[in-house]
Amino acid sequence: MKILGKVLLATTLLAGTLTGLHINQVDAAPPVSIQLDNYPLSFPTEPIIVEGTTMVPFRAISEALGIQITWNQSTKTIDAVQGEGANATRVQLTLNNKKAIVDGTTVNLNVAPQSVSGNTLIPLSFFSQQFGADVKWDQATRTVSITSPQKRLYTLGFYAIKSISDAGSIPSLDSVAFGWSRIDENGNFTLTGKDFYMPSPLGDVTSETLVSSASDSRTTPYLMVYSGDVNGELTKIIDDAELRKQAISGMISTAVNNKFKGIMLDFEGLGLTTDKTITRESFNSFVKDLSKETNANGLKLSLALHALNSSYQGYDYKTLGKIADEIIIMAYDYQNTDQPEPIDKVNEAIALAVKETDPAKLVLGLNMYHENTESLNPLIGLAKRYNLKGIALWRLGLITSDQWTQVRQSVEFKK
Repeated sequence: MKILGKVLLATTLLAGTLTGLHINQVDAAPPVSIQLDNYPLSFPTEPIIVEGTTMVPFRAISEALGIQITWNQSTKTIDAVQGEGANATRVQLTLNNKKAIVDGTTVNLNVAPQSVSGNTLIPLSFFSQQFGADVKWDQATRTVSITSPQKRLYTLGFYAIKSISDAGSIPSLDSVAFGWSRIDENGNFTLTGKDFYMPSPLGDVTSETLVSSASDSRTTPYLMVYSGDVNGELTKIIDDAELRKQAISGMISTAVNNKFKGIMLDFEGLGLTTDKTITRESFNSFVKDLSKETNANGLKLSLALHALNSSYQGYDYKTLGKIADEIIIMAYDYQNTDQPEPIDKVNEAIALAVKETDPAKLVLGLNMYHENTESLNPLIGLAKRYNLKGIALWRLGLITSDQWTQVRQSVEFKK
């Protein structure tokens, strides 16, 4: 990323491509648009082209790429830093100055940074390429396409009864949620349900070895507890103090006795037919009670929640985000098809969530059964753009080799 010769060559080529595209008030050309990871990136002021160079508001692109920026009013300088310590990339730009400083080395710019309508605009090609982003220009549509560089994100995998084919990927994940327990139709915690149960040994592979091997590889093993409100079983348990107490006791003892490091609740369907305010309060109380016990036993607490733009309104992200260690946004199942999720809905789900919860606690859930190699990069790009904690893959056992390749091109996994 720091080989300036290659960067300057790429910048020169892009600038050459844009030569002659001067914009003024007389031109009838459509405005320049920018796509980041194949999804539109909004700007406070429209990008412009000056002397063949695309200029964009520096704060918008920096935040979208996860770059730390500092503005010095007295010196009119912009400092941009990505990474930490010796591995960090550092760029300094100055208003109306064609010389930039990249990791201590002076680099010439085709166009100096400038202020337009109160926003500082900088050369897109130079800035983005210094931080590893790939930039392409489409003359026909006047679109700049940016592909963000690979980024280290927290990764969680859902492990079901039939996920043995992807067991080998567990060491590369930060966490894995083993879906082996549930709340049954009577409101009881159980390990012997129809679809969620502790698996029988498969050769040398047992539930114990899967959990222990995850821990040995520094992958946090969660006991995932599933429940749906199909027959009111979920409402029953969160509304009944005695049932709550019994369920929490069962979860804690199972997690501790089987050496899990955390508990994940996948409680689905709340708030569809019930009073959403009452349901939220009841679920908040349940999670608070569970949190006291997880904390007392040194366990993490994770929540998989329906998105705030779903039909299920029984989830208080603001309160739950303060209690749990993380929240997985289940931003999927918006349509009754096996097609990729509508990205506008996913973007809306994330935007609503970050208004209520610290992005550092939010994990974007990806339904790998619905997504394909073309749709994954834009979704992961949204997780990067909003600076979320990471991504959650539903589920192991369904992911194709091509999908793994696509994800690994965008995400740096645990080593």
